[in-house]
Amino acid sequence: MKPDYIIVGGGVVGCAVAYGLLKAGHKVTVLDGGDEAHRASRGNFGLVWLSSKGLGAPHYAAWTRRSVGLWRELADELEEMTGEELNLVQNGGYDFHFCQQEMAEKAKQYEVLRQQLGTDHPYEVWDRDRLIAEEPDIGEEVVGAIYGPEDGHVNPLNLLRAYTKAINELGANVVTGVTVSEISKNDSQRFDVILQDGTRYNSAKVVLSAGLGSAELGSKLGFVAPISAQKGQVLITEKLPPRLKRASGIIRQVNEGGIQIGDSKENAGFDDSDTLDVTAAIAERAIAVYPFLAQTKLVRSWGAIRIISPDGLPIYQQSKTNSGAYLISCHSGITLAAAHSFLLPAWLEEAADAPTLELFSEDRF
Repeated sequence: MKPDYIIVGGGVVGCAVAYGLLKAGHKVTVLDGGDEAHRASRGNFGLVWLSSKGLGAPHYAAWTRRSVGLWRELADELEEMTGEELNLVQNGGYDFHFCQQEMAEKAKQYEVLRQQLGTDHPYEVWDRDRLIAEEPDIGEEVVGAIYGPEDGHVNPLNLLRAYTKAINELGANVVTGVTVSEISKNDSQRFDVILQDGTRYNSAKVVLSAGLGSAELGSKLGFVAPISAQKGQVLITEKLPPRLKRASGIIRQVNEGGIQIGDSKENAGFDDSDTLDVTAAIAERAIAVYPFLAQTKLVRSWGAIRIISPDGLPIYQQSKTNSGAYLISCHSGITLAAAHSFLLPAWLEEAADAPTLELFSEDRF
């Protein structure tokens, strides 16, 4: 089979794009790395999140909201096709604040965003009394929260498993444990993709969605690919009865009962180890939000690498020197999965109904 598309990278971003292309009738090969690869898809927080996205970049807020609005449809499709429970919950979320002035300033940013978008971009400012009515375990230091009614969360490991099952069922050729070393156009104007072991694949189009691997491969296809690694650390508590009504950007209770905590950002290169000082700082802040956590057992912690652009926004770029080659990179692959599955195929095919993504191109750097 000669595929229409080769997708380099089989994480959530690559699988989401593959799923959409396969549903549209295209033949797809997915080339994925081995276990030594840094996998954001297996270490992330699992948020399907709109709040705080696009403050100062309204096009990103609009793109994120489109994806969040499509997420229930995506979850229903994948669950029906694969039998995997994604545990999607979209009942709103919190941005907690410890300072009234800071919360007021953040609310002003949301109001500016509403004006820029000309829409009812959703947010509510909850004072402490309103918050306690919903979350009685809130600590004394928390003055309130900005509530995002469209925020939610999902089980990211189940999502990746469901995507993998779905694209296999739809006929993708998924090759795992491989490293792409060369990509170039041949005389037939198709792409030759060569693996480290010399195996050769050929396709009409190529999508780079290999996370940090795209930085090295991108230059071979004319991309700038200015992406770098940012470490985040995550803590997991013992399993508890339902205690938190909603997720926040730093704390959520997962479907199995454990409470997941994490909000760190570190420039540590490819070092994804967890460290005691950062773990302690994360725990201290979490206890300030929910004091009962001080009596809860911590069962594991880990570090993971985010893929981040200079401005933190996604990159969607067609190569200017190799037509048919595309770069897709973002650090919000879970939130944007629905848009990547339902909307990006039209962009890749340059269809009339393609989303307008020019503002996400590399030209901004």
